[in-house]
Amino acid sequence: MDGERPIVLTAEAAREVRRIAVEQAMKGQTYLRLAVRAGGCGGFTYVVDVTAAVPAAEDCEFESHGIGIVCDPLSRLYLAGTTVGFRDEVVRRGFVFDNPNAGSTCPCGMSFGL
Repeated sequence: MDGERPIVLTAEAAREVRRIAVEQAMKGQTYLRLAVRAGGCGGFTYVVDVTAAVPAAEDCEFESHGIGIVCDPLSRLYLAGTTVGFRDEVVRRGFVFDNPNAGSTCPCGMSFGL
């Protein structure tokens, strides 16, 4: 896993983050906070939060389409090079992950294995 590759958003994901920020009346910079936790049917699960909370000093920070992306250093190892998209379909609505570090991905799209 390469810790130097950035985490990026698609234009659709950035629009959804902005929509959520407006809906929740967030002021100031909006961030998409990402994390990876043990669990899910694939072994690891993605955790997603749209927040206006200022990142902690130890957080890794990126910017894509004007949206700040933050994650903790350990999650960063699993998310290096990931593109976060957004799908709005009849059967599924939510963020999706194109993670080059995932050896397998659960059909739900929210968990993965190495």
